[in-house]
Amino acid sequence: MTNEVLITVVAGLVLVLFAFIYQKNRGLRIIVGSIGALLLIHGGYTYGTVQPIPYMETFDTGNKLMVQYPVDRVQVISPVDKDTVKCRIITMGVYPENHTNDIWVLLKPADDKYYPQSDFTNTSYKLNGEWQVVTRFGGDAGEKYDLIVVETDSIASKFFGDTISKWKEADDYVGLQVSEIPETAVELERISVTLQDNCRGTH
Repeated sequence: MTNEVLITVVAGLVLVLFAFIYQKNRGLRIIVGSIGALLLIHGGYTYGTVQPIPYMETFDTGNKLMVQYPVDRVQVISPVDKDTVKCRIITMGVYPENHTNDIWVLLKPADDKYYPQSDFTNTSYKLNGEWQVVTRFGGDAGEKYDLIVVETDSIASKFFGDTISKWKEADDYVGLQVSEIPETAVELERISVTLQDNCRGTH
């Protein structure tokens, strides 16, 4: 319950109680009691029905490649190379049955820095030979990005996860120099995409 609703309900109760206790002027009692009742109804209605609308992030998907089975390597199936993408997409791919390493997506915009992408689980979601990760762009319309898929061991995964946590805490996404990327993050595939819209300040 917000402070405004609480004040409304308390004021309504006080006015209703006053109307019950005050005996001298019947007309005043009716007016004050009616106002109190209206405040109580309004406060109760507001508390019960007016809730903050949660922010829901939405994501687009790009064009999609046909998958050749059996899958023999980790690969991106969406977006496709030279695709035009929106500000928030789901990058999707496939992996062979015996693949156990974590999969990460790194974005490399025009500043030549690297930006690991993640959702709440940090590493890409993997299930039944398919993987996906939330991918957010922050550049200008027409800007080109390298979208890089890497596989990592636990050390590199922890580094990327800790890096993202620090950036979020500071609200400052400074990017990584290539020299900062752990050697155990092995590049598997790289495609080029172009931003469809101006994505600055959208995250």
